[in-house]
Amino acid sequence: MANHQSAKKRIRQNEARRLHNRYYAVTARNAVRKLRAMTDKKEAEEMLPKVFSMLDKLAKRNIIHKNKAANIKSKLAKHTAAM
Repeated sequence: MANHQSAKKRIRQNEARRLHNRYYAVTARNAVRKLRAMTDKKEAEEMLPKVFSMLDKLAKRNIIHKNKAANIKSKLAKHTAAM
């Protein structure tokens, strides 16, 4: 376990950041699931930019890889267009 004050602070900071990042990752994941489950094309097209924005923010902050965000966005766009 940590002995130095700075190491103890770093552990606290890392835990707080981990929880913060998890919240945004799970929120985006649920939005993706909700979009995939939609059947109404008009509704899905309205939600698509919001989900894209969420994924871009996750990628920008290195919560998910940028290529993963791009892959998910591509699949969602294809899914929405095929409705």
